[in-house]
Amino acid sequence: MGRKVTVAISTLNQWALDFEGNLARILQSILEAKDMGASYRSGPELEVSGYSCEDHFREPDTYLHSWEVLLEIIMSPLCENMLIDVGMPVMHRNVAYNCRVIFLNRKILLIRPKMAMCDTDDYRESRWFTAWTKAFQTEDHFLPRMISQHTGQDVVPFGDAVIATKDTCIGYEMCEELWTIKSKHIDMSLSGVEIMVNGSASYWELRKSHILSDLVRTASLKAGGAYLYSNLRGCDGQRMYFQGCSNIAVNGEIVARGKQFSLQDVEVTLATIDLEQIRSYRVSQRSRCLMSASAPSYPRIICDFEMSTHNDIFKIASTPIQWPLHSAEEEIALGPACWLWDYLRRSGQGGFFLPLSGGVDSSSSAAIVHSMCRLIFQAVQAGDAQVLHDVRKILADQEYTPTKPADLCNRLLVTCFMGSVNSSIETKQRASSLANQLGSYHIDINIDTAINALLGIFISLTGLTPRFRSQGGCARQNLALQNIQSRIRMVLAYIFAQLMLWVRNRPGGLLVLGSANVDESLRGYFTKYDCSSADINPIGCISKTDLWKFLNYAKDQFNLPILESIIDAPPTAELEPLQDGQLIQTDEEDMGMTYAELNKYGRLRKQSCCGPYSMFCELVATWKSDLSPAEVADKVKHFFRCYAINRHKMTVLTPAVHAESYSPDDNRFDHRPFLYRANWSWQFKAIDNEVEKLQPFYTPCSTNIRPSSEDLLLSHGDTTQRTSHTDSKHSSPLSSPSMDVPGASTAAPITTTSALVGTGSGSLGSLPKKSSGYAKVHVNVLGKIKDRTGIPV
Repeated sequence: MGRKVTVAISTLNQWALDFEGNLARILQSILEAKDMGASYRSGPELEVSGYSCEDHFREPDTYLHSWEVLLEIIMSPLCENMLIDVGMPVMHRNVAYNCRVIFLNRKILLIRPKMAMCDTDDYRESRWFTAWTKAFQTEDHFLPRMISQHTGQDVVPFGDAVIATKDTCIGYEMCEELWTIKSKHIDMSLSGVEIMVNGSASYWELRKSHILSDLVRTASLKAGGAYLYSNLRGCDGQRMYFQGCSNIAVNGEIVARGKQFSLQDVEVTLATIDLEQIRSYRVSQRSRCLMSASAPSYPRIICDFEMSTHNDIFKIASTPIQWPLHSAEEEIALGPACWLWDYLRRSGQGGFFLPLSGGVDSSSSAAIVHSMCRLIFQAVQAGDAQVLHDVRKILADQEYTPTKPADLCNRLLVTCFMGSVNSSIETKQRASSLANQLGSYHIDINIDTAINALLGIFISLTGLTPRFRSQGGCARQNLALQNIQSRIRMVLAYIFAQLMLWVRNRPGGLLVLGSANVDESLRGYFTKYDCSSADINPIGCISKTDLWKFLNYAKDQFNLPILESIIDAPPTAELEPLQDGQLIQTDEEDMGMTYAELNKYGRLRKQSCCGPYSMFCELVATWKSDLSPAEVADKVKHFFRCYAINRHKMTVLTPAVHAESYSPDDNRFDHRPFLYRANWSWQFKAIDNEVEKLQPFYTPCSTNIRPSSEDLLLSHGDTTQRTSHTDSKHSSPLSSPSMDVPGASTAAPITTTSALVGTGSGSLGSLPKKSSGYAKVHVNVLGKIKDRTGIPV
């Protein structure tokens, strides 16, 4: 009957500049699509070169090798009698474009350049490519001689056009063109295009995947027709993890989709589309018909090819399916784990080394590695030959086959508890128990000898002995003694990472894993070049509140009961002396703010683009039931002082998989200065002026009672509520609100309560006795922050 077409989209795990590997994966996707009966195959954005080549897109070699790969694809017998498009960079008239190349039976039909560049967040496309701005126009593109010799073509159309086969019409968008306010699929639809194709490189971010599915679905709903969306998956050489989720929608319904997280390098998703359903859907929308009748026409490239067959009456058109969404906890378990696997197998290293403190953050990193091992085991059990090959290559054992995730974890992960005289017995026991349940190769060392040796050098030179604050020392001495512990741990982590496989009679070395979360990076609550300095960090862009939820999830899903006590453990860095074996240091008291507040500050600063004054204006309304304008002002000023003093630490953040939209990573995502005037004199004066105006109108609520720690609960689904806690950090802040300040000795001590859990930019939790969910804590902090010279700011 000639009305049903079978089309295929590809999800590929490509690698920047891996032309050989990228070619193999593209050809495999074409072979699988053909074997499944598809007459059309599409792939993700820049699949030939890899998306994250970055400044390599300025090198002629990248374009040369891309054409060489394209020639191999075009000439392959696998591609005969199939309409195919691939993504690659193309230089046209000395301008670089991000393009789709469409070909059939060794003839290039069209080169379609991208018409909207993505320059937000992690993307910098305009640095390397130029948007094609000549709508509805094409030009002649002169092909390289190596292509002309085999295709017999000297020039091909280059520009904004569509492909007209004997039975339908196909148009193209690329990634950002779907997201932009004026998407091209509207014009294409009105011009009669029935199948819209999008090759994309969309990265994973917590709670984002539903946006992608909604965009694809609504594009086909509003315009009518079929929308084919192919996306990259995996780590192709950067901090991003491309999230897959390739899907096909018809007339507003998802009819086929690929997986979001998987170790599978090549995944082909198929759908059969009834063209008459598209035509019937469109003709029934009378307002659309009127607009279509007056719409401008696209240049059409005539293609002597039928995508349907005359006996397709026996084919069944794909029916709508439900789009399953992962919870945030599942995303944390899967996304960073897949990213770690890609990084490990492509780095040539033999596994991971993780300083395991027994707190939430390092335990989260360990649990993510365990999740990676579970995914590997499942893939091997399912018969994935590539995953098994990669495991054997990493372990240098061609006979090895994992029998259970814990066995694989023992070979890939070395954990180490680096205790000192300031470490409690409880943290040591928690670290050991977690390692045992994970299956990691665990070691336990004491770092006091190394600390005393370094201090001995200082003492012998100066004749002075620094002391902790509790022993009569000043703030500078106290901070230096904390930081030396943190930095020693970093040095020891690297020597053990380089030599532990030698100890275990295996070749190679280990990648050092970091475990600093996004909130502490934002606040600067870590020591520069301490054990937060690592090769890669699986949780560096995940908030503390999300990590608590993840550990609750991992406790049950991965059968790790020790995580219960880790979540309930007191939050402490364990860098100051114990008193009678008990902890006296807490993270939130050191920071002068709760993690719930940090989450709120971070989202306002990045997502809402708030400076000090606008953040105060936002929070004075949000927290009006709990805090006076003056108290809100104190909190905002304290945050921005800490932020300014510690911003320089963002320049040395360990590369982390991007997962959170308020990440302070200035290497890629958050471009801001790292040298600030820390007193924010003009901005803080504007806040003070506003407080002076608002204070007469502020009436304290009669029920404003300072909540107890039991009031601040961490919720996780239907599980029992528990008090929130933080990780024991092998780090300390550059400057602390608890430092001694001249003239401030009589100030009331700062108290702290547990953090609230947040799920977005709004309220981060619920207080039974308060409407806004924020505690009246850490408000008397002005004048207690010093700069690096010890001068109050």
